[in-house]
Amino acid sequence: MSGFDAGWLALREPADHASRHAGLTAKVREHFAGRESLVVVDLGCGTGSNLRALAPSLPPRQHWHLIDGDPALLAAARQRLSDWADDASPTAAGIELHKDGSRIEVGFECADLTTRDLDFADLGAGLITASALFDLVSQDWLERLVACSARRRVPLYSVLNYDGTARWQPENPLDARVVAAFNRHQRMDKGFGPALGPAAGETFARLLSLHGYSAASGDSPWELREQDAALIARLAEGFARAASEIEPEARDAYARWAADRAAAVRLTIGHRDVFAAK
Repeated sequence: MSGFDAGWLALREPADHASRHAGLTAKVREHFAGRESLVVVDLGCGTGSNLRALAPSLPPRQHWHLIDGDPALLAAARQRLSDWADDASPTAAGIELHKDGSRIEVGFECADLTTRDLDFADLGAGLITASALFDLVSQDWLERLVACSARRRVPLYSVLNYDGTARWQPENPLDARVVAAFNRHQRMDKGFGPALGPAAGETFARLLSLHGYSAASGDSPWELREQDAALIARLAEGFARAASEIEPEARDAYARWAADRAAAVRLTIGHRDVFAAK
C-alpha cells in the first residue's frame, strides 16, 4: 500500500511536525529516558518524516527499520535523511546518520504490510511507530498488529490519525457535505481492507485496552493559515476529488468548491496521537 508521492509528503511535513501532541512526545521521551539505545520499527515510513520528528526525543544510539511498500519512497527517504543529518555514510544494511550528537543506523525494507509478519521479533523492536497510517488500515489489520506487539510488550506510538474533522474559514455552504462525503471515502479500502478512517484513534485505543496496554492520547490538529496556502489548496483538491467519487453527480459543484476553498485563510484538520506501553 502506498499511493503517496514524495512531493506531497514534503509539502505536509512541516504541518505534521508542528501538530504533534507535545505531551505525548514528552511521554515517549520519558519512557525511554536512561536507555543508551533503542530499535524502532517505522511502518509506512514514506520519506522518513517520522524519524526526523521523533529521533531528537529518543536515546543517543538508535536503529530505525523503515518499512514501506513503495521503493521510490524508500529511495527518497535515503536521500532526505542523508541531507537532514549532520553526517551520513552508507552501511551494508542502509545508512548511518549522525545528528545533534545521536548516532542513528537506518535500514530499509520494501514490503507489503498486508502480508508481512507483524511480530518484528527478528528485528528486536523496542518501539513500533507509524505516522498518518492507522486511519488507512482495517480493524482486522490493526488488531493483528496490537496483538503481536502485546505478546512481546512492545510500546506503540501512532501519530496523526485523522479524526473526521475539517473546518475551513471563511465557511462555505458546501463544507459539511464535502467533509461528510470525504469521510465516507476514508472508510473505503485503502489496501488493507475496509479502512478505519475517522474511527482509527478510538478503535486503536479500544484494542490497546483489550490487550492490556496503558495508553495516552491527545489531539494533534493541523492548524493551517495563509502561509500554508499551497497545502490548503492541495487539501481542497483532495477533499473534492474523494467526495466526487462518493457523489459523482456533484462533481462540478465540488470542483467549484475546491477552487473557492483553495483561497481559505484558515483550515483545521483534526488528528489524534496515541502512545501505549505495558
